[in-house]
Amino acid sequence: MIRYGRVAAGAAALIISVSPRLVAQDTTGGRGIFIGATYDPLHDKLAVAVLPVAGAFGDSVRTIVQRDLDYSDRFTIVPIDTTDPGALRGANGLGLNYPLFSRIGTIAVVQITMVGGGLHVSLHDVSKGAVVNVGEFPLVSSGLSRDWRMGVHRASDEIERWMAGQPGIAATRIAYMRGSAIRIVDSDGASEITVPTEENGASPAWNPQANMLAYATYGASSRIYLIDLATGRSRSLIGPTRNVSYITPEFMPDGNTIVFGRAGENGTDLYSIPVSGGDPRRMTVSRGFESSSPAPSPDGRRVAYVNNGGGHPELYITDADGTNNDILTNYDFSTKAYRSDPDWSPDGRLIAYQELMNGRFQLRIIKTTGSTPKQLTSDGANEQPAWAPDSRHLVFTSDRTGVRQLWVLDTESQRLRQLTKSPGSRLAAWSPHLASP
Repeated sequence: MIRYGRVAAGAAALIISVSPRLVAQDTTGGRGIFIGATYDPLHDKLAVAVLPVAGAFGDSVRTIVQRDLDYSDRFTIVPIDTTDPGALRGANGLGLNYPLFSRIGTIAVVQITMVGGGLHVSLHDVSKGAVVNVGEFPLVSSGLSRDWRMGVHRASDEIERWMAGQPGIAATRIAYMRGSAIRIVDSDGASEITVPTEENGASPAWNPQANMLAYATYGASSRIYLIDLATGRSRSLIGPTRNVSYITPEFMPDGNTIVFGRAGENGTDLYSIPVSGGDPRRMTVSRGFESSSPAPSPDGRRVAYVNNGGGHPELYITDADGTNNDILTNYDFSTKAYRSDPDWSPDGRLIAYQELMNGRFQLRIIKTTGSTPKQLTSDGANEQPAWAPDSRHLVFTSDRTGVRQLWVLDTESQRLRQLTKSPGSRLAAWSPHLASP
């Protein structure tokens, strides 16, 4: 049986001038965004300072926000360490010392104040010498708790939206497998929990609301389960069926349907089933071959998947009703080719996948319309890519340190960071943005 992976910069570089090709916008229609910078994501980052935060847990708030902005790969954090806070203030103690921040190459200053039940955040435009954005962000639960940290992440994402025109990805989580258990961790690698799941679980997948996971179980009583993350309760959606394995479930973008692979004596085909239950609908007819690892497009009209009908695994795209099948990876076509584990970017432009190269899997991306693919990795074995909501970052499994861990890659700058610290981490799925409670 074919193995499908999901089964088993500096401030000096900035030019402060309005550029028609990249100027951040305030999509709220309110106060205008101040950043007018020529921005090259491969070399330049926007230089931002986050002021010290007074009060209980203030240091933690500042640390989380700085780390979130850093991990976005859009900003350079300008360190502000002083024993004289007055040096940061303007004349007569009013406003900020904008000339000082300008001299050290800072474009923006984030000022955070702890208020009753939350954060008050002000964003300063150094060139204008003025506050240009203000926001209030509630913090639920107690300081440093999982929900409290998520509230800080939401503030970070809005700060990024103010400056870059789109929200960050800090207020997201990543589900993955370690051992036979599903784990969930914040996008910065903190606040990990274990989700109560059935035995032999695999391939977790998020629904669009990020409040539910689908997963498959393997073995003689293979099923697909749905788990409500608020209650921790699971329910069986389909299975077991004699001599049948259910694999690689994925939610369709409307959240009402799940697509999955059904492996039996006559091969593996893609099926779909309503989340509410009912009879599954067959999408592909493989005639003894194997179709698996469905990856729906963001608009739900098409599905990428893996099929070995040509004698080796390749990526195909089909309409959601199972018609109009087209091969996507039709380059370097040979019996030695092995391409699998597709994931469709949320902006609809790209598909990430793994390809066997010199005996090891490496990550590649390809345009959904077909193109010459771009190779992203080469160190160690790298597998099972999953996109972040920004269509820029990928989480994946790599053994580059000698054991399998999850890593995050910025596909624009190629910056890497290790997400997990325990060996055996695999099969990651990145959540959509988590809405405020």
